[in-house]
Amino acid sequence: MADQPENPQDNNSEDEVNPLSVANRHQEKPTGPLDADPQKNLSPAQDVAAEEEEPFIDGFGWNTIIGALFIGIIMMPGAIYLSLVAGQGIGPAAEWVTIILFMEVARRSYQVLRKQEIYLLYYIGATLTANFAGIALAGGIFSTLIWNNYVLHTPLAQAFGITQNVPTWVVPQMGSDALIQRTFMHPDWLPAVGLLLFVYVFGRFQFFGLGYVMFRITSDMERLPFPLAPIAAEGATALAESSAQHESWRWRIFSIGAMIGIGWGFIYVLIPTITGLIFAQPIVIVSNPWIDLTANTQKILPAAQAAIGTDLGSVLVGFVLPFPVVVGTFISSVLAYLVANPILYHYHILNHWTQGIDLTQTQLVNYFDFWLSFGSIGSSFAVAIIGIISVIRALMGKKTELSASSPKRKTLPVGRGDIPVWSALLVWFVGCTGFIAMTHHLIPDFPVWILCAFGYVWTPLYSYINARMAGLAGTAISIPYLKEASFMMTGYQKVDIWFAPIPLADYGSMAQQFRTVELTRTKFTSIIKVELLMIPIMFICSFLFWSFIWKLAPIPSATYPYAAKMWPVSAQSQVLWYTANRQGEGNVLLSAINVHYILAGAGTSFALYGLVWLAGLPILLFYGLVNGLIAQPFAAIPMFIGAMLGKYYFAKRYGAENWRAYAPVLVAGYYCGMGLIGMGAVAIALLSKSISALPF
Repeated sequence: MADQPENPQDNNSEDEVNPLSVANRHQEKPTGPLDADPQKNLSPAQDVAAEEEEPFIDGFGWNTIIGALFIGIIMMPGAIYLSLVAGQGIGPAAEWVTIILFMEVARRSYQVLRKQEIYLLYYIGATLTANFAGIALAGGIFSTLIWNNYVLHTPLAQAFGITQNVPTWVVPQMGSDALIQRTFMHPDWLPAVGLLLFVYVFGRFQFFGLGYVMFRITSDMERLPFPLAPIAAEGATALAESSAQHESWRWRIFSIGAMIGIGWGFIYVLIPTITGLIFAQPIVIVSNPWIDLTANTQKILPAAQAAIGTDLGSVLVGFVLPFPVVVGTFISSVLAYLVANPILYHYHILNHWTQGIDLTQTQLVNYFDFWLSFGSIGSSFAVAIIGIISVIRALMGKKTELSASSPKRKTLPVGRGDIPVWSALLVWFVGCTGFIAMTHHLIPDFPVWILCAFGYVWTPLYSYINARMAGLAGTAISIPYLKEASFMMTGYQKVDIWFAPIPLADYGSMAQQFRTVELTRTKFTSIIKVELLMIPIMFICSFLFWSFIWKLAPIPSATYPYAAKMWPVSAQSQVLWYTANRQGEGNVLLSAINVHYILAGAGTSFALYGLVWLAGLPILLFYGLVNGLIAQPFAAIPMFIGAMLGKYYFAKRYGAENWRAYAPVLVAGYYCGMGLIGMGAVAIALLSKSISALPF
């Protein structure tokens, strides 16, 4: 019979002084029933490896259903309010707050939450509170209708004749009672709501189907490491151990990270929120998300994108990412945006930059002048070609630089819940074909071959590029304005094309999601059940809460300060894009795309790959160098600091293998602590708003 848990106060005093050191020693006697498993006496590195041998479990059940309802009913209105008032998503608050609350309820009911259940709650929270439209606009799919309604009824949209020509499947016509009464409970909204539901459902088909195929290629065949996937997985494992009252090394590391997140969140989020409710201007101790230095450096380094990043999370992420990736990102980002930009300005390549503009404007003008073509398009093209060659070599059974030490799987893990690849492709094909058919039905004059090229050719290729980048470096590459450019080049001049469900998207991020699911030993069929569960919850909760909030006051208005301040500027920019296909060759986008810069970017990337390969350096260094052409220095420098601390201090102090086990748990704890502070800030703001609105 297993021993009973001992008093936690009887722990060794050294553990209290240095909690990290407890994981490096074997426990002399068990502290609870779970310690009867001999695996629990392994070192952290061995413990993480042993988890790969655990059976897969279906985490879907009543806890998951109740958790999804809780997130939809309680968390979604908080996400909506925070996006309108402060322009911030609810972030990790929905995931971690829900998990911790359910853990406490389960503990008092003498129940235990498994890590599979905990991860599914995390997955649901991240999906239901994600941003869907506008500027950091959360709250489900109806946020798209709120945003479109505002943009299309601005004075600029009316002046350009956009409002008068927009179809009713986008928003009701001007003068409709649905708009005057600010209600979705009106038949004029039926075409737009129906299309919205269609896009969400068929979009999830594509996201799941093609994402699964990308996972099978990048994880099972190429055996890419997916460095960020363990964060959520290890966080769920740590909380599951706490739920089982077995607080091992994971819980200690997780708690340390949570306290770091709470401390930093108090300064970074809570103080500005509370003081903003009391005073006319909030007290900001640390500027979010950077301290702009462009005004200080513009005379010495003209056009340089100089700033100091203030997000502590970037430092902690540097602990997790592969060291060559972080080093490469740091080198190329600093050389590109702090060294090369002044040189490019001197040679009149960055010809739209002027003294006195801030960091945001500097990024924008430099991007259109050079880095859109050189970095975003040229380097992405090179990565795509290299990735395709790697896949071909993997299919032919040849070893690549990354698969040499980790050969592709010959058989799939037993019980993982895999589905045939052909069925996943069929699900994606149905979703993609649905998008093409719906767009052709709504806009019969637009060339169908472009829709097919986007859906059947470019989307899989682009998804693979970013699935590979997530697997190698934990990042993604963006190729912006491709859709906009295609609209302009076809000569199609009507405004309705900007709102059609064009089958152009990136589903590569789902590959990392599947890798996280695998690490938690959750059956893939659990994700299918969760996706089906979220469809009605997303639709109903988004409809109810947006209807209520829109009825309270116009959006934007003084009631929602961030929306009132920021939406007009963004809406004007959006309206100008809606007119771009009427402007011929004089539009901004076509003038910004430079074929010579694209070829230079691709050639430089191929040359870097060749140099890294010839020098025998880690191939991940190349992907870091390419990623640095997109990452800004204010984000790359903190990650580099974290990577240096991890490799040359923490890894030496606790052992390299153990530190690799600690780092994802520490980062997960940090975001949990930040989430708790963020949720507290939302609660205080909502309470203050409710009190201030009372008539007595």
